[in-house]
Amino acid sequence: MKSVKDILDKVVVNAIHGNTEIRVNAIVFDSRNVQKNCLFAAQKGLLFDGHQFIDKAIELGATVILCEKLPENLNKNTTYIQVEDSNSALALIASNFYDNPSSKLKLIGITGTNGKTTVATLLYKLFQMAGYKTGLLSTVKILVDTKQYEATHTTPNSVAINSYLNEMVALGVDYCFMEVSSHGIHQKRTEGLQFAGGVFTNLTHDHLDYHKTFAEYRDVKKIFFDCLPKTAFALVNIDDKNGSVMFQNTEAKRQTYALKTMADFKAKIIENQFSGLVLNINNNEVYTKLIGRFNAYNLLAVYGASVLLGLDSAEALRHLSELENVTGRFQYLISKGGITAIVDYAHTPDALKNVLETINEIRTGNEQVITVVGCGGNRDKAKRPVMGRIASQLSTQVVVTSDNPRNEDPQTIIEEIEAGIEPQNLGKSLSILDRAQAIKAASKLAKKGDIILIAGKGHETYQEINGNRSHFDDYEQITQQLNLIENQ
Repeated sequence: MKSVKDILDKVVVNAIHGNTEIRVNAIVFDSRNVQKNCLFAAQKGLLFDGHQFIDKAIELGATVILCEKLPENLNKNTTYIQVEDSNSALALIASNFYDNPSSKLKLIGITGTNGKTTVATLLYKLFQMAGYKTGLLSTVKILVDTKQYEATHTTPNSVAINSYLNEMVALGVDYCFMEVSSHGIHQKRTEGLQFAGGVFTNLTHDHLDYHKTFAEYRDVKKIFFDCLPKTAFALVNIDDKNGSVMFQNTEAKRQTYALKTMADFKAKIIENQFSGLVLNINNNEVYTKLIGRFNAYNLLAVYGASVLLGLDSAEALRHLSELENVTGRFQYLISKGGITAIVDYAHTPDALKNVLETINEIRTGNEQVITVVGCGGNRDKAKRPVMGRIASQLSTQVVVTSDNPRNEDPQTIIEEIEAGIEPQNLGKSLSILDRAQAIKAASKLAKKGDIILIAGKGHETYQEINGNRSHFDDYEQITQQLNLIENQ
């Protein structure tokens, strides 16, 4: 338990009403999770305003209220902390409540449109191989050393982040690698955290349903680097035109990586096959099990961050060659009948283009490339026709289907994807509303040597339709369908 005065360090407070000596045993921001003697943070969200639930929280046992606007009637037994920004204050309070755990290990943030999960996960694996206790906060999973938790957001809420970091500190974790999303930055979930380094992967079209403009999306990412301390490093993909923007106001040590231009960490692709990549990194040749140009960038970011964190370069390269693909990221199988199936999380135009270009670079040209693609509902609509155009341009056959329609009409989403397919490519596309049936159709279209790409969901093991989640795993689906067809 902590007293109110102990958890307000660095918090800009407008007013306090009540006893600051009162102690709290938990911090919550969802009134359904309120418990006795907790602090309830009233936040203004996209759908709900937590200020509407202050009275309910007090009835359920909250003794401290964090809010931007005070209720008309104050409870005499409750302490009210009025602030300008509840999101920012909550992040700082959460960090103080858990004794600022980010300062007791090396926390590395990875941000960008594509590659965050791969870079964070590979860094976690590499440092485990190097003998360190390591933590991971990612889209796919949360790992406290080897203990696993389910991930619900790319960047968890500020209370959860500090709780996990606190657990890591208690277990003696040395390094934590964390995906930092634009939503997380904008909603102040990472405020108050002490980062030892930051990595920028790339910036492409995504999340414009939330940020409205690309410039706003870019500038939110930049905030992360603006806030890095002088003791940290900022490792940036300088081949991306937005990479230099991330450097503009950072006080961190500036480091670059690239395939095309001069950089502190430079790589050249020697071989790119389904069996893996051969790279020349800073004049050292290394074989890796990962595939594709986009993974060359990811691996280079991992190598650069490892060296900047003090790992011997030879050791970093050795472990780099031992790394395996991340679940749902260019995860592939070759069936008994010689069909290659690839499952990838590619859900942005750039990611889809990267994966399909990689496939086309590797294949001989005699095979079909059959792509199953959809777009999520209640998300950026502008990218849908772009995804359709890219899939149809770079594939032999395209099956447009549902992803996670959420609360949108899946047929409307499909039509918006198809709107981007150019007239000359309409003949090689078809639409099948049911995703399982779409994967089945792709399996039937494929012959020996052909390549099936199932894009969009990757590691996800569910499909969300009208608020209902049901089990759905692309890798399971394609495995079953190919086995069924080939055993007939």
